[in-house]
Amino acid sequence: MELKMYQFKPDVHQNRNVILIFFDQDDNLKRALRKRFKSAKWSATKKAWYLPDMPAIRKALNLQEVQVHLRKASNIHPVNRKAYLDLNEKLTLMQYSSNTKRMYLAEFYHLLSLLDDYYVADLSPHRLKDYFLYCVKVKQMGERKMNGKINAIKFYFEQVLHRPKMFFDIPRPKKPLTLPKMLSKTEVKSLFRVTSNLKHKVALQLSYGMGLRVSEVVNLKLNDIDSKRMFAHIKGAKGKKDRYVPLPESILANLREYYKAYKPKVYLFEGQYGGAYAKSSLQQVFKTAMRKAGIKKQIGIHGLRHSYATHLLESGADMRFIQELLGHHSIKTTQVYTKVSPRSISKIKSPLDTLMDTK
Repeated sequence: MELKMYQFKPDVHQNRNVILIFFDQDDNLKRALRKRFKSAKWSATKKAWYLPDMPAIRKALNLQEVQVHLRKASNIHPVNRKAYLDLNEKLTLMQYSSNTKRMYLAEFYHLLSLLDDYYVADLSPHRLKDYFLYCVKVKQMGERKMNGKINAIKFYFEQVLHRPKMFFDIPRPKKPLTLPKMLSKTEVKSLFRVTSNLKHKVALQLSYGMGLRVSEVVNLKLNDIDSKRMFAHIKGAKGKKDRYVPLPESILANLREYYKAYKPKVYLFEGQYGGAYAKSSLQQVFKTAMRKAGIKKQIGIHGLRHSYATHLLESGADMRFIQELLGHHSIKTTQVYTKVSPRSISKIKSPLDTLMDTK
């Protein structure tokens, strides 16, 4: 498909952002388009073929990527628009992860939308506390979201406006002390058994077999896999830390079969338009497998990582070793798995048993 034979125009169709495709009435050009992009559709109202406006599509068509933050900034009152852009610039300069940037900008956008033409820098600590109370009591936002919101707004006042830290002395909502959710080995085997798609099965097996976060699975590149040394190089993970994780020997056959069938170019798992496979897609794969396997537990794909850690602990692996494999900064984070491991719990003897032994 020669791109110079086509013209592309971003537009909105059926309330979705799309890219319209125009070309001369030529069957060869139409066949080439549909061969390269199987999801291309014809719009009778637009009198053109179109594709969803996605970063991977734009990259494939050599179109400039849309900066989402610029699009959202246009919806903010001019009084506060610069504040939003300044926050984005500071996050970029300090090289915050894309997930953190997205969360901080979204939470700040919510505040600016409510403020309308009131200048955000004029907010007093008292007004800010009122805003957080509104989020908790009226919007009923949970602890995790509130902590993210506080971090975002705290970052703006302290890092962008350079206000002193004591300016923002507010109480933090307590996080609930919940235990990690996990699957038994039998349940994990059931997941793999019902997943017939080879790409999906290998992705789930790596998620469990190496204890990876979903972002780490989809960001794996071909050159990160060292099948000779039997290691995978996990790059730029949470906290911008790299680590090596042993590659399970049992997955090699499936991995090689998958490579021959799909022929990925850069990323181990690629989307239909190239680039990394979407996290949401892999999460949906896990949900589908759970449903097919008849497992009723309320658990997400991150549960495979928890299961990996718990099963390692049950097999007698050292806690420090597990900490390194998971990429945890603190051993305290890893120690939570001792609370869900039957092996650890089974060592506890009830006082009733000792009472019954007493003469």
